[in-house]
Amino acid sequence: MPLFDQLYNFANWLTQNRAEAEDLVQETYAKALKGFSSFHTGTNFRAWMYRILRNTFLTSRTGLKAAMTVPLDPEEDGPALAVECATPETLLFERVNRDLLQRAIDELPVHFREILLLCDGEEMSYQEIGEALSIPIGTVMSRLSRARKTLRDRLRPKQGPTAGTTARGTNRGL
Repeated sequence: MPLFDQLYNFANWLTQNRAEAEDLVQETYAKALKGFSSFHTGTNFRAWMYRILRNTFLTSRTGLKAAMTVPLDPEEDGPALAVECATPETLLFERVNRDLLQRAIDELPVHFREILLLCDGEEMSYQEIGEALSIPIGTVMSRLSRARKTLRDRLRPKQGPTAGTTARGTNRGL
């Protein structure tokens, strides 16, 4: 099936739930097959499929609020592969950074998450993203900029007062 992995990846980012993502992709293919006569030859098939997936997702979110489910058998990460130059400390820092980034992305509004995934994950052009989401290229660029800025702000270490300074900013010896 064309684009299956990419569509599943996008659906998983939108829904943040594996089972729901699988259902969304299945429904996307069913709608695409049913409405294939509306596809115009020579237009961007990839953007057409992403638009169907996104519209299906948005339609599923209207009305009742979707409930997040907790899987009964949490999936474990696969075995970590040893790298010759990696130390336990570097592996820990990499994992912590990856987890922080994932949490920060998960906390973004859907319209920011989808832009980031399509641009940086799926490497779609601004024009393709605009076609897939039915928005102008200028909106794609501004949302992408705001999404990246929001991520930067959430991931930037918080700057607090330095040790030894008072509210006035002077350092008083004891």
